[in-house]
Amino acid sequence: MSAKMSTTPMRFRLLLTFVLAIGLLLGAFSTGQAATIPLISITTVTKYVSVTITGMNFPLGQTFTARMGDFGTKGVNGTVAGTLDTGTSSTFSKTFTIPSSLKGAARIAIRLDSPQGYLSYNWFINNVEVPVTAATATATAGATVTATSVIVIPTFSIVKVVKGTSVTIHTSNFPASQTFTARIGKYGTYGIGGTVVGTTNSGSGGAFDVTYTLPSALAAEAKIAIRLDSPQGYFSFNWFDNVDSTIPVTGATPTATATPVPATTGIQKILIQSVVKDSKVTLQGTNFPAGKTFIVRMGTFGTLGVGGTQVTTFDSGSGGTFTATYSIPAALAGSPKIAIRLETANGAFFAYNCFYNTTTTN
Repeated sequence: MSAKMSTTPMRFRLLLTFVLAIGLLLGAFSTGQAATIPLISITTVTKYVSVTITGMNFPLGQTFTARMGDFGTKGVNGTVAGTLDTGTSSTFSKTFTIPSSLKGAARIAIRLDSPQGYLSYNWFINNVEVPVTAATATATAGATVTATSVIVIPTFSIVKVVKGTSVTIHTSNFPASQTFTARIGKYGTYGIGGTVVGTTNSGSGGAFDVTYTLPSALAAEAKIAIRLDSPQGYFSFNWFDNVDSTIPVTGATPTATATPVPATTGIQKILIQSVVKDSKVTLQGTNFPAGKTFIVRMGTFGTLGVGGTQVTTFDSGSGGTFTATYSIPAALAGSPKIAIRLETANGAFFAYNCFYNTTTTN
């Protein structure tokens, strides 16, 4: 599916965003189920004044709150810019005024979420007028939505399960040359915080098959969640019944390799022990894998530390539990709350938390 080619200058087309991450579903979708993913694309920007978005695949009869925040925050805890009632239509066009606190920002994140748990987010460049005059195509996952905005949503389906042993997935729309970490967890978790079972390079992207070994702790589970995510922010998740099954895929598909990752004793966690305002924070890490180099980052609250200022690096040594103290970056001095994140360069292992920038002891 495609839309009529735009006459909008290329420099404007390049400025419009592509969706980096999909909105969270109320439940993960399994083989045979359709993915209903709420999506928003940027259609018009009036410099420093307003942004018009197009929404697609939104659930009916829900009230969404629109929030805007700094670029990189995905709109989490952003300034409320308005509300939207989807009523009886899953598609819409809506203009929101840019909050005064963000009017001079070069790039802005926008997010829509509902009390029922649906959400979608995107971002836009705020210092260039961006008109969109071309026709808009009917929205479907992976299709060209407007003549100037392409939505690329990585998805995967379950094609084979060997009960208690392994699962094979078939991907679609995966970005090229990214290393995805595969996590497997209990049903209902979307794979978040699951056991790392391997990493896979997406190569030329698109479609490929890859097989992962099930963690022994989940071998007896009736239903299992699986998730793939990359350091660049792409992710996809699904779930499967833990029974022998095979669902053939039409046509030849490249086979990717799952690189095993050493097992850990649990989910990496960091707990805040004490804070010296604007100076340093002491934390305790648990369940860290051995022999890994972690990058320590701090950022604004709500970012989970993603893309934050690199403070230092940490060698996990023999792994397990440790205590460490890190300096708060000067750029974050005065911030009421700060996010901190420890992650390996390939994103296979990470942990994050946040703390009040107030002198405390634990």
